[in-house]
This record gives sequence, structure tokens and C-alpha cells, in this order.
Amino acid sequence: MNELLHRKWDVIIIGAGLGGGVCGRTLAEAGLSVLFVEKGPATPRRAENNQDCGYEDPFAREMFGCWPRQVEARVNGTTTIGWGAQGVGVGGTSVFYAAAMEQPERHDFEPVQDMPHPTGGWPVGYDEFAPWYARAREIMAVNGEQDPLGDAVLPLAPPTPLAPRDEALGQALIKAGLHAYRAHLAIRQLDGCKECIGRKCPRDCKMDGRSAGVMPALATGRAEVLDGAEALALVGDAGSVQHLRVRWHDAEHLLQARAFVLAGGSLSSPRLLLASEAPHWPGGCANSSGLVGRGLMFHINERIAIWPPRGAPPSSPGPLKAYSLRDLYRNGQDRMGLFQSLGLPADYGNILFVLHQRYDTSPLRRLSIGRELLRVPAMIAARVLGDARVFAGIIEDLPDDRNRVLYDPARPDTIIYDYTIADELMARRQRFRRLLKQRLKGLRSLWLNHRPELNIAHPCGTLRFSDDPRRGVLDRDCKAHDLDNLYVADASFMPSSTGVNPGLTIVANALRVGHTLAQRLRASG
Repeated sequence: MNELLHRKWDVIIIGAGLGGGVCGRTLAEAGLSVLFVEKGPATPRRAENNQDCGYEDPFAREMFGCWPRQVEARVNGTTTIGWGAQGVGVGGTSVFYAAAMEQPERHDFEPVQDMPHPTGGWPVGYDEFAPWYARAREIMAVNGEQDPLGDAVLPLAPPTPLAPRDEALGQALIKAGLHAYRAHLAIRQLDGCKECIGRKCPRDCKMDGRSAGVMPALATGRAEVLDGAEALALVGDAGSVQHLRVRWHDAEHLLQARAFVLAGGSLSSPRLLLASEAPHWPGGCANSSGLVGRGLMFHINERIAIWPPRGAPPSSPGPLKAYSLRDLYRNGQDRMGLFQSLGLPADYGNILFVLHQRYDTSPLRRLSIGRELLRVPAMIAARVLGDARVFAGIIEDLPDDRNRVLYDPARPDTIIYDYTIADELMARRQRFRRLLKQRLKGLRSLWLNHRPELNIAHPCGTLRFSDDPRRGVLDRDCKAHDLDNLYVADASFMPSSTGVNPGLTIVANALRVGHTLAQRLRASG
């Protein structure tokens, strides 16, 4: 342990989630020494719990991989305190994710003939990202079918056969004029695989930050994990970072490396930079633009239950996250998003989880008895929905620098953000719902939400990359404009949210950043 604390590493990666794990693997496989610094403790590899651990004690929550502190969210001017969607420990939030690995389209990166880009375009375009997406699908063992409306993407393993009832649902979607295809999932098809959507995978079926990133990195013999270590601040001079200050076992330590990679996620990475204010870093580390923490984006979720046609075979075991559709990915110049199986049955447990989420952000949250009473409507809803499959539409969020992550020195452990749903997004949401209702005509369906729902599991932005140091925190290689050895490998680099889950983009960019950094460090000896 003394060697971990006092050695000078080639690279220290702050966060062992999806981006940090994959970036660290890339660096370790390139022959560099890597230290993952992870806030969460080491937990049993065979744990299978979901993210609703049911505990409020910070230590107990961390042991289940759940974020230990409540998040303060100010949305549309109203402040609520509740449990967030972030995870801790090796794998981070990705151990709970639904393994969706869909690729964005060209108009997500750059202007196309009939579709302007809200930011003018990413500094790295679609064609330059394409080989990194291919490599990401390879290491994440992505399976699925080609999207009949889009470009072919490779490699793509064949998907697991569906249960007859879900096959019938897919045929009904196609008969309605929709272009359903088997969703792209980072799940290896091992015997006895349970998909583990929304919960930890005790095996290596679901490819997440630990199974596809940290564990292969450790297997090289050139990487180590310092778990239970809270990153407090970066320390350095005007042009570079020399140390990371951490609290580990109730003592503070300075860790040293040639380069540092932020991978704590879009809510935590900017907080560490803002906490690292110094005379040579006024306003926080890497913040000469004043944009650290700004440009926070989510997706808006629209959830709907769809029943298979009458007379379909009875339910039987099979993949639940079955289909994706891009029929409404865009509509004219409207940026909409993917419509996909949520991967969860409309059963009592999952309905209760959603009701608890809503309750925890409502004015009634202080009445603990009310949370218990939610069991009754959850049981009723489960009976009504029966064998329906839950689908979700995600609507792209556009960047606004007024939406941001904040840092309070008096509460350094608390994630705080301020977000306003734009009028433009609300209008686009209404158009999306109207179009979706039209396209689902003839199918048995039921809307599950009426108010707009932020997908708090999809934060992105907050440290966007740009060729212009005045418009972004990072350059095209995701290196901080202000510093020569600080990089970012999580979703905070994204200047726009795209219309798909961010997982594949995080992996592709982490591979790209790891490759670039490895080349630079090897060239410098």
C-alpha cells in the first residue's frame, strides 16, 4: 500500500467507472503504469443488488455501490433533496446501467445539408469518431441488429433469440409501419445470462466499467486500484498538475503522476476542478474560460407501456431490452431521439422503484409513511399492466450555460446542480409525444408519465471540448486547454447530448483519449 501512495505513476485516473475503466485499460495495455483512485470501497464481485438499496446510512449505501449522499437539485427554480442515480466503487454507475450501446448519427456531430448543429459542430467529426465506435463495440461485445433506417455499424454480434411473445410484439411494431430492430447491447451471450438490466452483474456477461475496463487493466500487472479514497483537490502550478490530494483511511495523502485523467462523471468531475481553486487557478482548476460545470444536459424521458397483440404466446424467459427504433430520431429539423425497450418488465418491483423516485423529489417526501403507502398503487399498476413491455423515448437536450453543476466548500460531499427545462425543449417534447401517439396507433399502449422527466442517469456536458479555449474547457484531445497533463474521459466532454444513450460515446472517447495520451507519454519517455 505504501508503494501505491508514494510511487510516481504514469497516469492517475480519478474514477473507475465506464470511461475511467476503459481509458485505464487502454493505457495499461500500452505499457504504462496506472492507478485508479475510486471513492467507493471494494465490494463482492458476485453482488447482484440493484440501485435502490433502501438504506440511508452512507457506509451501507457505499457497500451496495450506491452514491452515499443525497443530491441537491434545483430544477425550474424548485430545490429538492433526494438520492441520485450515481454509483460508487469499481465500475461506478455502469454496474447498474442497462447496457445500451447505440451510436449517434452524423447530424449529432456536425451540420448536414438539411440539419444545422446547435453548437456549430463537435471539434472531432463523425468520420474521425467512427473507428473508435467500432473498437468500442468490439471490447464491449455489443450484439444486436442493423438499424434499417441508418448506416451499417460493425462489428455487431448476433442477438440472443427472443421469446415468442416478444417476437410477436416486434412484428406488431413493424406492421404498424415502424422500423424496429434488435437493440445494441453490451451483453456477452453466456449460458445462463440474466441480462442484469438495472442491477449488478455477478459474472462477466454485462460489459461495464469493471468487466470491460478495470479488470482487464489489472490483468496486465501494470494497474492498481486505490479504493475508498476520496479525491479532494488537484495540486500543481499554472501549467500542470503535480499531485492529487486524497483522503484515505482518515488521513490525507498527495498522489503523484505524470498525467491525470478525470473520470468521475459529469456531476463530480467539474466539482473536483472547482474545489481545486488556487492563486494560479482563480475560479478553479482549468477554468480560465469560466465554463467549468456549465452546459449541463440530460435527456427528457417519455415512458410508455406497449402490449403484444392479442393472441400472442404467453410470457416465457428471454431478453427484455429487445428493440430500438429510430423512426422519430429526428423530424425535419427537430432533434428528437431514440425510442427503445427499457429492459424492465412492468412488474411490482420496478413500478415501486419508479414511484419511490417520484416521491423522493415531491413535496411529500418528508412524510415517511407516504413512501410505504406507495406499495398499494404499485400492486394495482402491476396487475393492470400485466405482460406489457415498457418503452422509453429519450429526447435530446441542448446545451445552455445557465444549467450547471455548483460546488459549495461548506458541503464538499454534496452534488448540487441548477437546471431549467427550456421552453424550446418543452415544445419539442409535445411534438414528440404527438408524433409517437400517431405512430403507435393500432397498438395497445399506455403512457406512464405526463410531466416531463429528466433522465438523471444521463448527465453530460459540464467540461465540453472545443477548439476555441473561450468556448470550451478541453481541446479536441480532451486535454484541458489550461494545463498540459490533465485529461477527461467521461461524458462531461460532450458539447451536445445526442439522441441516444451516452454509453457507447463514453467508451469510444475514452479509447481515443487513452490512445492519444499513451502516444504522448511514450514519446516523452
